[in-house]
Formats: sequence, C-alpha cells, structure tokens
Amino acid sequence: MTPTPKQILEALLFASDAPVPLSALVEVMDGLGPSEVSAILAELGREYEESERGVALAEIAGGFQILSRRECAPWIEEMLRSRRKARLSRAGLETLAIVAYKQPITKVEIDGIRGVDSGGSLHTLLERNLVLIRGRSKGVGRPLLYGTTPDFLSYMGINELADLPELKELGSVLEERERIHGDVDPEIAPVPPARAGESSGAEARGEATSEAMDVTIEETTAASAEGAP
Repeated sequence: MTPTPKQILEALLFASDAPVPLSALVEVMDGLGPSEVSAILAELGREYEESERGVALAEIAGGFQILSRRECAPWIEEMLRSRRKARLSRAGLETLAIVAYKQPITKVEIDGIRGVDSGGSLHTLLERNLVLIRGRSKGVGRPLLYGTTPDFLSYMGINELADLPELKELGSVLEERERIHGDVDPEIAPVPPARAGESSGAEARGEATSEAMDVTIEETTAASAEGAP
C-alpha cells in the first residue's frame, strides 16, 4: 500500500530524536506546501488527543516532535532504569569504541564503519550516559554528532581521552570494563557449567565477541588512516 501524507509525516517524526522544523518536513514532502503540512500535523495532533494515546504531538524548539505524555513518566523511568543495568552487547561495545576514537561522529558514519544500523546501540549508550549529542554536523541534513561523556572517562578509569589505550587493545579493555560495570547481557542466555576439558558456551561466545571486536577495530583503524591528511 502507498502511505498517506499523514502516515509519512508521522513516521518521519517518530524516527527523529529531535524536533523537526516545518521547513524540513515540507522539503521531504514533495508537492505539499507549508500550510498543507501544518494542517496535516494539526489533524494528527487532534487524533492523538481524542484517542487518549500515550504519546502527543508537540511543537517545541522550533519544530515538531512526538513525545510521551508526562503522566506516563514513572513507567518510562522504571523501564530506563532496568535498561541501564543491562550489560552492553557486542554491538554496543563496537559502537562505543568507534565513537571514542572518531568523535565527533554522525550515526551515518558509525553505520558505515560497522556495516549495520547502530540506532539501537546509540540509544543504549545515551541511556547509560556513556555517549552524548555534541551538536549537529554542517553536512547535508545537519545530522547529530555524537561524542563520549565524562562518565565514559570514569567508566574507563582514565583522566582524559588522551589516556585511552591503543585502538587495537580497546576491544578487550572495553569488555573487561563492562564485566566490572555491567550486570546481565540480555543477548546471552544462561549456560550449564562446562565439563573438564571443555569450554563453556559463555567462553566460546566471549572468544567470538573478542574476534568480532578486533575486526571492527581494524576497520576503524583503516577508516582513520584513510581520513588522515
């Protein structure tokens, strides 16, 4: 089915992590003028109100954004607290390593290095306060720029970014720090103890994780070398 203009606008706002200016929406909605887009947004906002949804369409900071209702805040906070306890996945560790060495960096650049979408990993790192939004790039569409936080320095046990270990060592260092700071990795199911002479499933997964981290770090090193003057 072909989506309606209202569905497209709703999807655009849902996918954005910041208020979207009317001009940006008009630019995407080819063939619709500012007054038409504004009318559709007003209709969408009324639908949210009349159907008593858990989200609302707000006009803030010079743009439009879909936000959760204030009344739902206690449940959202509880969910975020439980997420903060979770150990970072391999994807999260890869993304954190890339941000640490390439900051400030956009999501598109992170995706390009990893070869997969990093939206979920960035969201988790933001929730853990290991990564923050540093501003916007001057490139097309002015995408968000990500960098590490002071909490990241504490997490790593270092005083400044210059104290970071060599890039090739970062994978194993991050995994060790996560064992110290994290709790339970939701991607790893419990496994029975290994018999004598056998490796446990967790050990096997740990080896696979380290190998995957090494591959990603090698790619990051290559990307840094290509971008060097």
